[in-house]
Amino acid sequence: MQMEIEVAAAAVFVLAGVVKGVIGLGLPTLSMALLALWMPPAAAAALLVVPSLVTNVLQMRPWSSLGRTLRRLGGLQVGIVVGTLAGAWAFDGLASEIAAEALGVALVAYAAWGLLGRPVEVPLRHEAWLGPLCGVVTGAITAWTGVFVLPAVIYLQGLRLERDDLVQAMGICFTTSTLALGAVLLLQGRYPAAAAGTSVVMLLPALAGMALGQWVRQRLPLAVFRRCFFFGLAVLGGYDALRAPIASLVSSST
Repeated sequence: MQMEIEVAAAAVFVLAGVVKGVIGLGLPTLSMALLALWMPPAAAAALLVVPSLVTNVLQMRPWSSLGRTLRRLGGLQVGIVVGTLAGAWAFDGLASEIAAEALGVALVAYAAWGLLGRPVEVPLRHEAWLGPLCGVVTGAITAWTGVFVLPAVIYLQGLRLERDDLVQAMGICFTTSTLALGAVLLLQGRYPAAAAGTSVVMLLPALAGMALGQWVRQRLPLAVFRRCFFFGLAVLGGYDALRAPIASLVSSST
């Protein structure tokens, strides 16, 4: 049974890597959505730490512009760390009894924004306070659900960065979120050595999927792929959000 679980997890990371290779994000989001179908959110988050960290560090290139981007996004990164630690303390993080439902709601919200949301624009004069605020909110959501994207990705797209700068900025934010989430799991004693070892193993399918995704990106219309991705997230998120209440309702009526 353990071997079957690891094979299924590897398949998840291949698929999530493909998504990241095509659109530059989605590996932890899709991994959490799929892994949470058969394991607790805290266990799913423990598996994605190494694949998410390594693939996002690779996304932070080119190194020549890293310092400039970090200086602009420093407040956002501080906010992410503070929000993740505070969220884990306030909500008991991914160990919360409603963590799966919270994950589902976050996935549906992200999918709705991806499918229906309009571009926003962040004025330069507001970055000093809005960046840290978005970071804190993103960190709190990360601590509760394991999803790194809201509202940080919306904020980053509102900065009107060039495509390569935006990809690098997302890599920086996702790396910070991964490190902060990993620290929370360690502090809470929810990142055992076995999970760390399996997480390292999952790096290989994630990298293979990412390479495949970069190949697919050259052959598939990006808009079509994005719509399929967000629609799939909406379905998975809806399932995660509703399965516990439905199961409770069914059990109470029998």
